Amino acid sequence: MARLNLLEETRFEKLHVTVYPDQHIAAQRVARRIADLIIRKQQNGENAVLGLATGVTPIGMYEELVRLHREEGLSFRNVVTFNLDEYFPMRPNSPQSYVTFMKENLFNHIDIDMTNVHIPDGTLPLEAIPAYCLDYERKITSYGGLDLQILGIGRTGHIGFNEPGSAPNSGTRLVTLDDLTRRDASRDFGGKANVPTKAITMGIGTIFKAREIILMAWNAKKATIIKKAVEGEISSDVPATYLQLSENVEFVLDKDAASELTRFDTPWLVKDCTWTEPMIKKAVIWLANYLDKPILKLTEEDYNNHGMAELATEKGPVYNINIHIFNKIQHTITGWPGGKAHADDSQRPERAVPDRKRVLIFSPHPDDDVISMGGTFIRLVDQGHDVHVAYQTSGNTAVWDDDVLRFTEFVADFSETLGLDTSKLEDLYVNMRSFIEKKQPNQIDTKEIQTVKGLIRKGEAISGARYAGLADDHIHFMALPFYERGKTQRNPVSEEDVQMTVDLLQKVKPHQIFAAGDFADPHGTHKVCFDILLSALAKLKDESWIKDSWLWMYRGAWHEFETHEIEMAVPLSPQEVERKRFAIFKHQSQKDRPVFPGDDSREFWVRAEDRTRETARAYDKLGMAEYEAMEAFVRYKF
Repeated sequence: MARLNLLEETRFEKLHVTVYPDQHIAAQRVARRIADLIIRKQQNGENAVLGLATGVTPIGMYEELVRLHREEGLSFRNVVTFNLDEYFPMRPNSPQSYVTFMKENLFNHIDIDMTNVHIPDGTLPLEAIPAYCLDYERKITSYGGLDLQILGIGRTGHIGFNEPGSAPNSGTRLVTLDDLTRRDASRDFGGKANVPTKAITMGIGTIFKAREIILMAWNAKKATIIKKAVEGEISSDVPATYLQLSENVEFVLDKDAASELTRFDTPWLVKDCTWTEPMIKKAVIWLANYLDKPILKLTEEDYNNHGMAELATEKGPVYNINIHIFNKIQHTITGWPGGKAHADDSQRPERAVPDRKRVLIFSPHPDDDVISMGGTFIRLVDQGHDVHVAYQTSGNTAVWDDDVLRFTEFVADFSETLGLDTSKLEDLYVNMRSFIEKKQPNQIDTKEIQTVKGLIRKGEAISGARYAGLADDHIHFMALPFYERGKTQRNPVSEEDVQMTVDLLQKVKPHQIFAAGDFADPHGTHKVCFDILLSALAKLKDESWIKDSWLWMYRGAWHEFETHEIEMAVPLSPQEVERKRFAIFKHQSQKDRPVFPGDDSREFWVRAEDRTRETARAYDKLGMAEYEAMEAFVRYKF
């Protein structure tokens, strides 16, 4: 019976999927399977032939393999490896090369014979590549083929560098990279312009020859493409869908990467559900959106025809369910994000007491506060709350080199005009300009250049916070050390980062904390900053004031919370949208074209306005009042 239930739950899935609670457990399980393969081959006097991948996804797996080598004596002397791909052109000693990646993450830490290591050569002349690719295939064959191929997946659906349009029988070859792939790699190269346009990659046909294939994917950023790869139709538009043709494939996911699969996203379509309040809210909103109906117009027939008959029977009549969920959504809307004084707060997202709250807004970068919650920020100040803002990092990596020279030239001209001694400044300027002219992609700036870039962001942040109505003594620049250490260290967070956060929290003793809740990229600055905050709050758990402190999460300029997740929605008038826009404009170094724009070409203020208007439209479609825009928040129970 359990097997039948599992088949029913996974009937939308066209290949084998295993989901683990988190990426660490998943990575350890995959590493254990590799270790078991190596040991089994050793016992038979055979080589274990592995196809390996690069990128963020397999790092945890490599760390576990290194641990198994160091602590459990796993030997790699009988292992032969073939890497999936390499950028072209690419020097093997370049920081961005996959040779460097593999050495730093695996090969330098184990006992593998480096003559058994094969990684595509990014230094070849163009005319030599076809013959080289044929020889790469022959080498794989000469070792008896790949025992196990490890894969990641790109947001275009590429496996290896087999971009959309790749053929299912393709072999190792030179390819042109998709623009989205290059944008995703831009931070590693110091900007998209520095990312190679081509790569050498194993083909899909090459991958298919492996006796076993494991594709790994972590975090919600991969959820959309995973759903297409697992449940979608086979298409060259999503090369990973070709894996549906193999019987030797397993997708290994964490729960976030699996979150959009039908059995997790809309489980009522495949199985009986336990109808909790959050599940009911999610299902009713989904049904309204699916049928393009306001909630109060949903009928019993709508429920019965879309997998929700059980809900109608257990919790009905349907109209009562509709009214209940409509009211729950309505009660998330408030024009008083700090709570409304002398009002009944039983149906409001925030407490009425105290009337005047101490508020601490944490901003990972110097512009996240106004981009993500600028309207709410301004409204909290306007409504008389004691608002503080804390900029957790300097944000100095996201400033153009040209701006450094421009600001330094301004200071020199200003000093000269006032008759001040500029000799030291002139020497500094010459050195900075010389460094910038010779600077390599993603090369770490000199201390002086980093300082100027940080001061540019600091000045902009002060201007934006002042525009929101804050006094200077309520603007805090933390410059958490992990941000600078992260340019040279893999795990840069230290107790110093946590203690600095503890000290600020103790100083303000906030009733309300706002923090960036963007977790799609677990290695991103937002997630690191949030984890530091949680560690600080854990240290303060016995403080009397913290029992009255609520933590609200906001999202960045790209993605909003799902409607069913939102617990506080702050509506903005057209005038408030404009005020927020002007606050964002204070961040001039991030206007027009920021250094790291991501995969969205819109300016930050446009993204922010579009996102908040889309949130308001989502509420409007469900039957709520029509607003110009809305900023959304979810409360984190710590």
